[in-house]
Parts: sequence; C-alpha cells; structure tokens
Amino acid sequence: MLAGVDMKYIIYRKKRWSSAQIITLGFLGVILLGSILLMLPVSSRSGEITPFFKALFTATSATCVTGLVVYDTATYWSGFGQAVILLLIQIGGTGVVTIAVSIATISGKKIGLMQRSTMQEAIAAPSVGGIVRLTGFILKATFLIELAGTVLMMPVFCRDFGVWKGIWYSVFHSVSAFCNAGFDLMGVRQTFSSLTAYSGSVYLNLIVMGLIIIGGIGFLTWDDIRRNRLHFHRYRMQSKVILFTTGVLLVFPFLFFYFREFCSEVWNDLTEGQKILGALFQTVTPRTAGFNTVDLSMFSEAGQTIMILLMLIGGSPGSTAGGMKTTTAAVLFMTLFAVLKRKEYAECFGRRIAEDTIKYAASILLMYLTLFFTGGIIISCIEHLPMLTCLFETASAIGTVGLTLGITPHLGAVSRMILIILMFLGRVGCLTLVFAAFSGTRGNISKLPKEKITVG
Repeated sequence: MLAGVDMKYIIYRKKRWSSAQIITLGFLGVILLGSILLMLPVSSRSGEITPFFKALFTATSATCVTGLVVYDTATYWSGFGQAVILLLIQIGGTGVVTIAVSIATISGKKIGLMQRSTMQEAIAAPSVGGIVRLTGFILKATFLIELAGTVLMMPVFCRDFGVWKGIWYSVFHSVSAFCNAGFDLMGVRQTFSSLTAYSGSVYLNLIVMGLIIIGGIGFLTWDDIRRNRLHFHRYRMQSKVILFTTGVLLVFPFLFFYFREFCSEVWNDLTEGQKILGALFQTVTPRTAGFNTVDLSMFSEAGQTIMILLMLIGGSPGSTAGGMKTTTAAVLFMTLFAVLKRKEYAECFGRRIAEDTIKYAASILLMYLTLFFTGGIIISCIEHLPMLTCLFETASAIGTVGLTLGITPHLGAVSRMILIILMFLGRVGCLTLVFAAFSGTRGNISKLPKEKITVG
C-alpha cells in the first residue's frame, strides 16, 4: 500500500509543470496558433496560402513583440491578417500568463497558488501576495493607455487615410507602440518605411515615444508610482533603479545622436527641429520598440553600435519590452563600482544587492552576448554580409526590437530560423527557457572545496 502511494506521488510530481515550463509552452502555443491563422488564404491580400515558415516568422515576431518582418504588413496581409497580428502583439505584450489568469478570473474560477506563482514569475513581481489585484491593474492600465494613444493618434491618421481607415491605423499603432512591437501599416506609402513619412510631425512622434516609454518602464513601476505618487523615497529599490537607468539611457544616447550623428553632412536636408526630434526618437525606439523615422543605414558605424547596445539592454522587468533589461545593466555597473571601490557588496539607494541577483545578471549578460555574437557570425558567414549589419539584426531579434538595416526580407531559411530562435529566447527569457528545460533536477547539496582563481 505504501509503495502504491509512493508511486502515485512520483507520477504526480513528474506530471506537475514548473512556472518556467508553463510560460514557455504558453508562448509556443500562441505562436503556432498564430502561424496557422496567418497561413489561411483569408489572411493575405492575394488570397493565397502563406508558406508556413514565413507565417511562423511573422507570428513569432508579433507574439515576441519584435517587429522584424519578411512581408510588408500593410501591403501583404489582409484586414484579417492584420487583426491576427495585432491580437498576437497584444497577447505577447501583455503576457500569455496574464491573459490566461485574467480570463480565469473573469469566468469566476479560483486562482490557485500554482497559478499565482506562475503569474509572479511571468511579470517579475516581488511576491505572490496581491498578484490577482496586480493583474487587474495591468489589464486596466493597458486598456486605458492604448485607448488614450488611439484617441490622440486619430486626428493625424483620420486626416491622412480617412475616418474608418484612420481609426484602424490609430488602434494598430497605439497597441504596437505600447507593446513595443514596432509593427506598422505605413507600407501603403512605401514598403518597409516605418514612420519615416512622419519624421517631422512633433505631435505624432511625442505620442509614439510616450507609449514606448510607458510600456517599457514596466507595470510594477507604474503601480509603485500610482501608490506612492511623488514620494520617491517610498518606491521599491527596483522602481528607483528602473527610473534612474531609463533616464540615463534617454539622455546620453540623445546627446550622442544629436551632436555626433545628426550634425554630419548626410542630414543637411533636415531642419534643426527635425534633427532634435530624430535624435530623440532614435534614442527611444532601440529600447525594443522597432519604429524608425529616418533611414538607419545612413547612421555611422559608431551610431549603429550605440543602437545595438541599446537594443541589447532593452526595457525593464515586468514590461511589454524585451532585452536583458535595465535592471540587469544597472546591477552589473553597481557591481563594477563596488569592485573599484573595494567594497564587499554592491549597493544602491541605501540597500545591498543580493549575491544571487548579481549571479543572475552576469549569467544573463553572458547568455545574451553569446547568442547575439554567435547568431551574427553564422548569418554573416551564410549570407556573405558585413558583420556589423548582421549583428544589428541579431541584436534586434534577441532584444525583441524590430529595427533593421533592410536585410531580413532577403535572408535565407537558415538565417531566418536563427532570428526566430533569438526572438523567442529574447521574449520568453534565456534563463526562463533554461529553467524550463532543467525543471525538476535538483542541485547537489554537498559542497566542493573552495579555491580562488585569479581573474583580470
């Protein structure tokens, strides 16, 4: 009898999925379903069946809120296809687990501890407590912000494309901007042109940048701001780090782009106001948004390298953005400062950084750099393209950004598959995927003898 109970317990343990596995499988399921829907003849303007591999690329890019495309969204996909893409963007940006928990809550189902734990990991919440309330806040905030973005964009798009088409364009670009997706419908003017037609529109630029920044800061930070208002000292340390790091990543790249890039002769056809606006927009958008208002191929190699660094850093935890996250970069710099000052612990805002956090940050950086460089090298060798160009695409993929130097539609199957893998890893999270693969394995409790290794 005891043996039978033990066997049932073992079977139960084996069938139980971890939070990392649920998140990974959830994204995979949405991507596959989206791929099937995009393959349907009704999804394309021509009425033809879209090849599975290209539908898979588009569905992955939309669900992982990246923005890299093999077809121009406006001219290839029908209204139904565009609606599918928009739905995938919304699910991917808000989070598969968030949507699932919200549906369960609305239907009256009880949210168990396992679901709460999965939700906590999905949105990087500090604790399980209050997770259902936080989910409600995320949904309400998402709806209100995207609605506000839609209303604000309508005067511009309704003027340029008519009332009904203008409303659809406003909805599409508001969701795409807030979710940091980078998909656009401006191909009706020029294919793969993004927002270059509105490079001089201060009004539209500010709206899009505002949506990108709001989505990229993260729901937890906005919840902190909502509860504590202007009392900055009451914020969680994570919120303080996010706001400070975001500010640094907006100021210094802007100064570089304006005084170094837009002062060169290639931009002489722009007015001074357009140069300032262009420098500001190109500072905001590499943080996983994917829109562009100028031709990025005209940037110098130094400018493109700065964009690559911004794409790799990405947004903040618990946001619609991807990348290594602002907190990862901040923790690594704080650790560097601690080493330089010969301090035992890394510190920030009067708090000590946990050693586990530093180990995770270093692991994430190494994984991102390995995947980013490996993917770029392979694509460069296969496609015989300049290394920096390929690294730009791989950084855009793993950072779930969507900016491109124009090579993605012309890449071969192997190179596109590499970008698909990088987009998925960038959105789900490299560590999440590793935890999902090795879930259930237990580390050795015993400790080996310690010995120092000289580094540096």
